[in-house]
Order: sequence, then C-alpha cells, then structure tokens
Amino acid sequence: MLQTLLDKLSAHPGLWGFLRRIVEDGFDAEKDVIARELQPWRDAGQRRFLDFGCGTGEFSICFPAESYFGVDIARHYIHYAGRRRPGRYAVMSGAGLGFASGSFDGGLVLGVFHHLPDDLVRTAIADLHRVLRPGATLLVMEDIPSPRPWNVLGHLMHWLDRGDHIRKDEVYRALMQPYFSLRRWYHIKSGICDLAVYVLDRTDDPVILHGEAAAARQLDAGA
Repeated sequence: MLQTLLDKLSAHPGLWGFLRRIVEDGFDAEKDVIARELQPWRDAGQRRFLDFGCGTGEFSICFPAESYFGVDIARHYIHYAGRRRPGRYAVMSGAGLGFASGSFDGGLVLGVFHHLPDDLVRTAIADLHRVLRPGATLLVMEDIPSPRPWNVLGHLMHWLDRGDHIRKDEVYRALMQPYFSLRRWYHIKSGICDLAVYVLDRTDDPVILHGEAAAARQLDAGA
C-alpha cells in the first residue's frame, strides 16, 4: 500500500520534489559536492555539463543556465523541468544518448544507478564515456546501504524507495570501470539518506570488457 502511494505521489513532479527536499534536507549536501567537485561556475559559459537522469531539474540551479543540459526517461518530469527550471532538457534513456561524441566537459549522475540493473548501468556508463570529452569529470552520487544501524528512517526510506538496486561501494566502482577511473570516493549524509560520492576521470582508451561497449563504439562511428 505504501509503495502504491509513493508511486502515485511521484507522478506529480512538484509534490514529489517537495517531499524529497524534506527527506534530504533541501539537498544541501549534494549541492555542496557539485560545487566542490565540478566547479560549474569556473569559466562560466565555456563548459557544458550533462545531468543524466535529471528528474525535475532540481540541480540545474547549481550550473550556469547556458551550460546545463538535463536528460531523463520520464517525460512528465522533463516537461515540468522545462517549464520551471533554467537550462535545456530532453527525454532520453541511458541506452542511447542523442549527442555527438565529446559533447560535454562534465557529467552528473545523482540517484540514478540504484534504479537500474547492472547491464543497463554498464550500457549507460559506456555512452556517458562517449559523450564526455577527454579529461572530463563524471560525478556520481548514489544511495548505499546505511552504515548506521540506528538510522531507522534511512532504512525505511530504502525499503520504500522504488530503486531495487542499492549497492555496496565496491559494486558501484566495478560497474564504472573500465570507462572511468576513480579519483576519490567518500560518503555523505543527505537528510536521512546515506550516499556514496564517486569522482571519476574519463579514461582515454578503455579496455573493452562488455558487449555494450561495442554497440557504443558503433554509435560513435556513425555520429
């Protein structure tokens, strides 16, 4: 019953965003990480950033409007963001981003991968590698099992969360190889939620390990 209620609430972008801001303390922790790790206002307007799985565009305000591009598979979220948030938006999935290779100087993935099975994460990672420029930074923040057993509300949130793939650190890190190398990682607390932060560098010539990568390179060759 509770899951059904959450599904109904999430169909209303404004209400869902309001509830999430309460649970995650206004997303202040995530916004601090974006400012520190991506430095989006450095050389404002000269770099382009991709927010992969942007939802309602909650984090668009962390970037110069002319530099921000948000994509999400949920059309009603994109429509909401396009009417109310700065930046540009499009409906896309991680199975094939409609951008030319090397289109972006940085990428953000916030609370997306724990909704996807391993094969789709690998496919998305391969295409993110394609659309990011050499030397680009990919910033990933994902839910992890709470290391604090007394965090009852956090455990309840994970139980109610529609993401069925909340993983341990080592699993997330393995999924992002060989396309990105880990510069650093750490944990933050966002309201009642525990998140892992991964700051990743785009590798120049990854060793291809998965079949999805071959498809990504074929797409690149045809771009």
